[in-house]
Amino acid sequence: MRAGRLEEAQMLAERTLVLAQEHQEWGNKAYALWLFGEIAVHRAPPDVDEAAAHYRQALTLAEELGMRPLQAHCHRGLGMLYAATGQREQARTALATAMEMYQSMDMTFWLPQTEAALAQVEGR
Repeated sequence: MRAGRLEEAQMLAERTLVLAQEHQEWGNKAYALWLFGEIAVHRAPPDVDEAAAHYRQALTLAEELGMRPLQAHCHRGLGMLYAATGQREQARTALATAMEMYQSMDMTFWLPQTEAALAQVEGR
């Protein structure tokens, strides 16, 4: 996906989802759903509705499974999506949640990008 090969990423994510469901690997299913959201965001133009739906599905499953890192990534993805579509309050809430989760888990790699997005939403 990061190399811009979205169709290939889409096919691999679909295969991952099928295998996860066949083998009842719900954690892998949650990550596949998150990946679908990421792919939808990187399309030209971005598919906002599809991305939001996949992030929410992944978040729900990640919450059920206690997958806190994935929950944080879903909140960040939603926050960035909301920011890009002018939904400032939703963006602020989602990005602040992601930052809080990243900090509590000492996942500092994602903090600068998330913090910058939050500052932009807040007009800092």
